[in-house]
Amino acid sequence: MARPKSYRDLIVWQKSMSLARRAYALSMTLPKNETYGLLTQIRRAAVSVPSNVAEGHGRLTDLQFRHFLGNARGSLYELQTQIELAADFGYFDNESVQELLDQSSDVARLINGLLASLSQYEQATEPAVNSASSANSATKGFRA
Repeated sequence: MARPKSYRDLIVWQKSMSLARRAYALSMTLPKNETYGLLTQIRRAAVSVPSNVAEGHGRLTDLQFRHFLGNARGSLYELQTQIELAADFGYFDNESVQELLDQSSDVARLINGLLASLSQYEQATEPAVNSASSANSATKGFRA
């Protein structure tokens, strides 16, 4: 897969930045007693999503990119959980929660699509390997 020159050109990065900005702004409405609880967790998870997309884009291989997209997806699911928890505590109104969850679902679809695309490209470019030789090479260095 030919990558765009800049991670900024990736729609998934653009939308995850928008999500992070929205989550960060909403976290400012949390009560003071959540300063070291949900507030920092929401902010860290929200910032982690576009950061991992950007870092993965900067790596040398698609396999490394996929790894960081996996990290981004994990942070996204963390953020969704924290938003739902804050809603359960009555910290956020239903409209804001739904907006954030909708945005995060959109980002999740984009991450999953990019992961699938990278996986298909990787499979299409892998050379055919004899299963016996690959099993043998996989155990080299691990025999007692």
